[in-house]
Amino acid sequence: MKCHYEVLGVKRDATDDDLKKAYRKLALKWHPDKNLENAEEAAEQFKLIQAAYDVLSDLQERAWSYDNHREALLKGGVSGEYEDDSIDLLQYFTVTCYSGYGDDKEGFYTVYRNVFETIAKEEMEHITEDEDKEEFPTFGDSQSDYDTVVHPFYAYWQSFCTHKKFAWKEEYDTRQGSNRWEKRAMEKENKKTREKARKEHSELVRQLVAFVRKRDKRVQAHKKLVEEKNAEKAKKAAELRRKQKLHQAKLAEDYKEQSWAAMSELEKELKQIEAQYGQEFGDVSESEEDQEVQEGDEQGAGDALTDELGEYYDDLYCPACDKAFKTDKAMKNHEKSRKHREMVVLLRQQLEEEDMSLKCNVDEVEEKEEEEEDEKEETSSTHSPLTRSTESPDLSKRRGDFPSSPVSSQWGSCLE
Repeated sequence: MKCHYEVLGVKRDATDDDLKKAYRKLALKWHPDKNLENAEEAAEQFKLIQAAYDVLSDLQERAWSYDNHREALLKGGVSGEYEDDSIDLLQYFTVTCYSGYGDDKEGFYTVYRNVFETIAKEEMEHITEDEDKEEFPTFGDSQSDYDTVVHPFYAYWQSFCTHKKFAWKEEYDTRQGSNRWEKRAMEKENKKTREKARKEHSELVRQLVAFVRKRDKRVQAHKKLVEEKNAEKAKKAAELRRKQKLHQAKLAEDYKEQSWAAMSELEKELKQIEAQYGQEFGDVSESEEDQEVQEGDEQGAGDALTDELGEYYDDLYCPACDKAFKTDKAMKNHEKSRKHREMVVLLRQQLEEEDMSLKCNVDEVEEKEEEEEDEKEETSSTHSPLTRSTESPDLSKRRGDFPSSPVSSQWGSCLE
């Protein structure tokens, strides 16, 4: 196997632009149509150029599958000195291991079907009796169904994890340990080595699966079919949304016309019912109000309504708290409140103080009038011989019936 970098004539740190330029230049040079005299050699060389560019242009495949195992790939596989006689997977990370995508002996599907069957057979040998036997999906052929063969195969192998123990990778022989602490340290290091080897092997198989899946024509055909179906579904969904919008707009227009028609008919029916009740029960006030509204005399109706509301709200006024209410229930709830009771007590105290002050004023006036009467009698007795009237002055008339306090008359109902 020839190095991919040497095939394209680029350095190992070449960029994507360098790879593209080299590939285009060599592809034009070795294309079979331009080398008719030496078509067989040109076709082989052109195939190597395509394979090299296909691997190096994929950053992940270039970094892991080729750069990290470049020396082993160039030698045809890993040939270390260990007792692992399993299949060498690195030699299948290249397009030169198969010829075409047919079902013949050297074809793509036959080669990789044999590879994965060999891997499954090796894994079965390392599964212990305590572990459940696994069924490894087969790779199939070029005509295999995607849902029943291809998809289950890649679903399993893309998450592959080996059952091999890799005991031959151990670096230390625990039997040579001088004490138990040294043996434990050896076993710990051997365990790390085994786990590392298991992880590397599992990752190598998963990378091979990704390499094969990328070039599998069955996967490519299914991907194209899915894209077409998705495009068709998107088109149908867009058409359905458009039809739904048109239908909703039409329903909205119809609903608007029906609602206006229904409202006009309802108004006519209400007017007829009101007129009928006015004739049957003699509700002259309502009929007159309707006539006034129809004639445009809104001012008179407004004044009447204002007077009625004024009389109504006078009964729902609390003078103690200086608040007006709209309903009897609100007024009753207010009268039960603590704040209202406190204000009533305070108002009662104020009224009692006013009554006391009025009584004091009345007593002073009476005393003053009595003194004036006595003075008049004395002066009349000294200047006139007329007989002194025996009649006592009408104190009730002089005193008069003082009207009750305006505050008490206005808030009497609240104090009760």
